[in-house]
Order: sequence, then C-alpha cells, then structure tokens
Amino acid sequence: MTRSDVEFQVHEFLMSNFIFDPAVSLGPDDSLLESDIVDSTGVLEVIMWLETTYNIKVEDSEVLPENLDSVRYMTNFILRKLDADVAIAS
Repeated sequence: MTRSDVEFQVHEFLMSNFIFDPAVSLGPDDSLLESDIVDSTGVLEVIMWLETTYNIKVEDSEVLPENLDSVRYMTNFILRKLDADVAIAS
C-alpha cells in the first residue's frame, strides 16, 4: 500500500463521515480539531476505523494530535504502524 493510497483513503473517510458539505475542502495539513471537523467523540470513531481498516492497534499513548490531527499526520501514523507490524512479523 502506497502513501498516496493511504492518504486518499483517510481523506475519503473523513469527507464521507465528518464533512457533509461538498463545498468544504480538506487539505492534508488542515487541523481536524482546530477546524471543528472532529471532536472527542469523532476521534473515537476515527480510531475504530483505523483499527478496522488497517488491522492496527491504536494504543492510548498514541492518541495524540501529532498522530491524528490531520490527513498527513494520520497517514504517517498508519504507515509507521504498518511498518512496525511488518518488522515484528519478520
């Protein structure tokens, strides 16, 4: 899975589940919390989606803005988790 694939999937999930106005754009570095796109309940929904979609475990200690506050941060987080899973399986 490429970075572009993951970024596209994250963007599509957020647009489909949190942004219902097609006129609203979401850039890769836009803060989801500061823009009021995702609230604390929404973060839980995002985590459930990440765990289900990518078969990863998001630890409590990883629920941080630098991992989940933008499309780019989430993409980087997912790719790190997937790389770690591959390294553990090897």
